[in-house]
Order: sequence, then structure tokens, then C-alpha cells
Amino acid sequence: MSSVSSWRDDVVSLIPALRAFAWSLSHNGSDADDLVQDTLIKAWSNRDKFEPGTNLRAWLFTILRNTYYTNVLRRRREVRDETGEYASTLKTPPTQDWTVAVRSLQDALQQLPAEHREALILVGAAGLSYEEAAEICGCALGTIKSRVNRARARLLKIMDADEPADVMALETGAILGTA
Repeated sequence: MSSVSSWRDDVVSLIPALRAFAWSLSHNGSDADDLVQDTLIKAWSNRDKFEPGTNLRAWLFTILRNTYYTNVLRRRREVRDETGEYASTLKTPPTQDWTVAVRSLQDALQQLPAEHREALILVGAAGLSYEEAAEICGCALGTIKSRVNRARARLLKIMDADEPADVMALETGAILGTA
């Protein structure tokens, strides 16, 4: 029974990182919470398939990522708010300077290719190692390093930032909502 308890405690400790990654994919708190909940349900239901000694964090992030992309494919078939009328009512003007910086970073991130954005979020915002990010994305370590490097360079250009530290501070703070 203690191994299940320990496994559960390890999973619970990763919930904040899962939520941050889910939010970076969905850009919506409610959707991020739903995505994390779906991930936790799948992980719990399939805990017998997790191999002890392997990377639980990477396993959970992979489940979350795959769940997100499955949902995206499902939603492509749905038509919601065709005219955007409802979406336009959800806009809130920025009330603080950091809100403007976050919006600027989010807009800049959307201009990056999906695989570069994903690599940057996994390494820069979620704090995963390059090795963990490579495992989650199913690619080589060098590929992840290259994607992160290119993403940071492109963000510097897009945001017209003076220093790489500006982008790194934004990617770790603003994406996670701590800026």
C-alpha cells in the first residue's frame, strides 16, 4: 500500500508543473484544469503500466500532451462561436504593466513554429531538462536543444528584446503567471 501512496504523492507534487504546461497549451485556466484532471485520471487508471525507476514527470507530461492534441483534433470537427461574438465579450483590457508583457510574450510565442514553442515551454517555463523534453516530444536531445535555441533567438527578434535574459525571464515568469 505504501508504494501506491508514494506514487500518488509523487504525482500530486507534479500537479503545479502539469497545470502550467496545460495552461501554456490551452491558454485558458478552465481548459488547463480539465486537461490536468484528464491526465491524472488516465495516469491513475494506467498506473500499473508505469515502470518504476523511469521518469514519472516525463510520463505525465506525455499523457498531458497527447491528451491535449487528441482534444484539438476532436475540436477541429466542432464549430463553436463562428462569428466570434461570444469570444469578443471575454476580452479584458490589461490592468497592470506585466499583463501587457505577458500578452506580448503570448503573441510572440504564437508566431513560433509549434515544435519550437513546445520545446521552449517545456524547457524554459516548465523547467524540464533537455533530456526530459526530448523524451516527451519523441525526438533526439540535439533536436530539442536546437529548437529551444532557435525559439529563444526568434523570440528576441520578435519582441525586440535587448538581452537573452529578457526572454528567459519572460518565458519562466510570464508563461507561469508569476511575472
